[in-house]
Amino acid sequence: VQLQASGGGLVQPGGSLRLSCAVSGRIFGINAEGWYRQAPGKQRELVVGISSGGLTNYADSVKGRFTISRDNAKNTVYLQMSSLRPEDTAVYYCNADITYYTEYNHLRTRNYWGQGTQVTVSS
Repeated sequence: VQLQASGGGLVQPGGSLRLSCAVSGRIFGINAEGWYRQAPGKQRELVVGISSGGLTNYADSVKGRFTISRDNAKNTVYLQMSSLRPEDTAVYYCNADITYYTEYNHLRTRNYWGQGTQVTVSS
């Protein structure tokens, strides 16, 4: 099982970016997912989480500006970021609880992290 994050880059303040996180492998189902970020010298923090039922939990700092969504057919979760600010600059990581098939076709659930994608907001 792998999580592949993409979509980061350099954007001016007030601009937008969309991050994607695609899950691949022998998966049975994707449970809770989320996006985290880590700025230089700071701890990793939750940006937004989404439950398997679609309930969302946004950090106060991004409410009204960021939107999480998922495409179940593509096993992909997205983070649409708008009205970006310099303080949004960080490495963004996707995270997911995934139920997968082992080599013996047993089901297991584990938490996975994507590799991180850099978002830089600067003029």
